[in-house]
Amino acid sequence: MGFWVATGAFSALVVMILMLAALRPRKAAVPAAAYDLQVYRDQLKEVDKDVARGVLTEEEAQRARTEVSRRLLEADRALQRAKSVEARTSTIDRAMIGAGLVATVAGAFALYMQIGAPGYPDLPLAGRIEMVEEARASRPGQTVAEAEVPFRPGVAPDPRREELVAQLREVMAERPDDPQGLALLASNEAALGNYTAARVAQTRLIEVLGDAATGFHYIDLAEMMVLAAGGYVSPEAERALMRGLQLEPRNGTARYYVGLMYAQQGRPDLAFPVWRNLMAESSADAPWLEPIRLQIEEVAFLAGVNVTLAELPQPAGAPAPRGPTAEQMEAAQGMAAEDQAAMIEGMVAGLAERLATEGGPPEEWARLINAQIVLGRTEDARAVYDEARTVFADVPQALEMLDAAAAPLGGAAE
Repeated sequence: MGFWVATGAFSALVVMILMLAALRPRKAAVPAAAYDLQVYRDQLKEVDKDVARGVLTEEEAQRARTEVSRRLLEADRALQRAKSVEARTSTIDRAMIGAGLVATVAGAFALYMQIGAPGYPDLPLAGRIEMVEEARASRPGQTVAEAEVPFRPGVAPDPRREELVAQLREVMAERPDDPQGLALLASNEAALGNYTAARVAQTRLIEVLGDAATGFHYIDLAEMMVLAAGGYVSPEAERALMRGLQLEPRNGTARYYVGLMYAQQGRPDLAFPVWRNLMAESSADAPWLEPIRLQIEEVAFLAGVNVTLAELPQPAGAPAPRGPTAEQMEAAQGMAAEDQAAMIEGMVAGLAERLATEGGPPEEWARLINAQIVLGRTEDARAVYDEARTVFADVPQALEMLDAAAAPLGGAAE
């Protein structure tokens, strides 16, 4: 209600100011008839003066007065007509101005009702992030998501495999704790497109393996969950992904699904660096490259990054490490200060520019932090460290590497 009161009051104030300006008397141009009137009045006075001086006779003066008086009456009538036209024009102009102002205000309110959000409160960045986190915490679980999938594309029928899987199900019903049988059942159910049954078998496999379960087991479980939910990353799938990344921090499948999860949750600012770095480190035949290519430009736009797919690093195998190596840094420390700075400066500038635009593995971020520290740029090193922690927020092993590199800064690592 307060918004409408404030908006209405402001609109009324603007209309009032403009109307006052329109109604204010303007210094109008003097019509030509007004000048004629004055000239004829002066001529009448001159006739009287000419008679007094004897220049004109009374008879001549009378004829002159008659002619001047006739012209005087015509000029007066012309002046009255001009004033009448001006008054009508002024009235029409003011009416048009008033109607235009009313139409403008009414149109603005009507447009806002169509494309605006009446009653919607202010939403600063912190508030938007908080809303995203609330929605993320309350998003549907795996079972609900699977039940809501309207259509799940299947795979080409394979009667022989279906027969074998049916036999395997009977066997596993009698041997529910056989890890090899569970692994075989999960993979074959997934191959048949029975992703719900596959993730049930994979979950049981992880339970049976306990601490022996690897990161690949968790990542496979997460992928089965995502496929069973029609591409949706549920809280259960997220937990499996996070556990898988703890054990296999560079796994491309897990990193792709983490980026997808952030994109679904309204955090393109987190999804874009994950996918950008994954593209930079992937081989040309990586299976996640095509879905990333189809989505990354839109994700970048939503993240506020003006970049096209052609401008992003194109995968051609894992990039060779660039920037100052540990040996180079050690050699530089033994040089004179000027030579040391000259040696490192060029390498640091190129590495910093590439990481800022293309991203890179955590080893290169750590190398850049070390280089900035050697150059005495502690503030720059801290800024690089903070950015790197954001990029690799979900990769514990990478965070440990970054913390170790930033340790000389004092208090940088948490």
